[in-house]
Amino acid sequence: MNLSKKADLFELYAEDPDEADRIVFGREAHPDRRGFLKGAGLASMGALIGAAIPFHRNMPSGFIPEALAASKMAIEGKDGLTVLNDRPVNAETPAHLLNDAVTPTARHFIRNNGIVPDDMDPAAWKLRVDGLVDSAATYSIDDLKKKFEVVTQQLTIECGGNGRAFFDPPARGNQWTVGAVASSNWTGVRLADVLKAAGVKPNVVYTAHVGADTHLSGKEGKLPISRGVPIDKAMNPSNLIAFGMNGGPLHAMNGAPLRLVIPGWPGSCSQKWLKRIWLRDKVHDGPKMTGSAYRVPDYPVSPGEKVPKSAMGIIHAMPVKSLITTPKTGLTISGRELEVGGHAWAGDDTVARVDVSMDFGASWQQAELGKPANPYAWQHWKAMLKFPQKGYYEVWARATDSRGVIQPFAIAWNPKGYLNNSMHRISVRVS
Repeated sequence: MNLSKKADLFELYAEDPDEADRIVFGREAHPDRRGFLKGAGLASMGALIGAAIPFHRNMPSGFIPEALAASKMAIEGKDGLTVLNDRPVNAETPAHLLNDAVTPTARHFIRNNGIVPDDMDPAAWKLRVDGLVDSAATYSIDDLKKKFEVVTQQLTIECGGNGRAFFDPPARGNQWTVGAVASSNWTGVRLADVLKAAGVKPNVVYTAHVGADTHLSGKEGKLPISRGVPIDKAMNPSNLIAFGMNGGPLHAMNGAPLRLVIPGWPGSCSQKWLKRIWLRDKVHDGPKMTGSAYRVPDYPVSPGEKVPKSAMGIIHAMPVKSLITTPKTGLTISGRELEVGGHAWAGDDTVARVDVSMDFGASWQQAELGKPANPYAWQHWKAMLKFPQKGYYEVWARATDSRGVIQPFAIAWNPKGYLNNSMHRISVRVS
């Protein structure tokens, strides 16, 4: 895992304070005091903060000064992401940085549930396919490349909790705004081809996925997440066992060296650091498959309403959604015309149209909408707006999917803060 120094402070000091001292301060940790230390370590820490620390002797072992804790963290190989938390590492991409037709690796969001594995050597990586199959098999990444057709597809992945920050009353969990979505080019082999080669038994109901990341507790054998999908979804030809991303290797924080990409469904189905796929004769019951995880009520509920677990159903396809990526919100223009644009996607469906409004939804203008590069790639849209006079405006975008379902204005509240596909809006001032 390659976090910059500021991001390293949290997870690295929690796991290995001595190693953290060597990386941050370039020296061995004192045997009686690990973490941010006195002496040379204190000088380095003062340099990072920009001031001396008069009461440094009172600092507890492993202490992280608030000035550093509040600093913006950076992750190696990523550009401009907003880090929501550090243990596990989760980071989203501001909307205006998602303007590329294909999301660059550096701009792809990060959603982790546990601790990233230390060993990501692709040459030594093994994937086990077993369970209710005719012939269990273990593959290296080279085996996958040799035995199955290698394909590249642009596939959209969105976290099920994207938009949780806007729930009222609030829902617990990562407070994503709009940036836990991306549509990169993924290279790998079809999951369906690998399952067919193993021989899917007639009684298979669900897949189960296991990664190499470890639980935050450090307890051996405890998984942070293990989800799966119904076998019908698993056999969709767009699902990939991926080992490449945008023409290069996978980023460490995006599942290197091997991961699943199950587009159109919550990103949690796309297991990272993939080590095993096994087939089961029942709905998988791994970590974050049971209880209320990645589930929503089976019926509409009022905001704040308590819902029994028995009435919570597993999320399947993600809802229709659009995003304004240009311009960046808060823009001030001197003229009266402005081109706006972005992307739209719709779970297992396609987007039929996108409309924009600049008068708080009183009227709508149909945007120019492109076709997806392939199934499950997001679609690009743009529109030229003409503002009638100077003043403050909000630009709203709403998408309609191929089944006629329209993106709503309001949030459909649920206890876990999932599936917020309310309209995205930005502000524009005409001077």
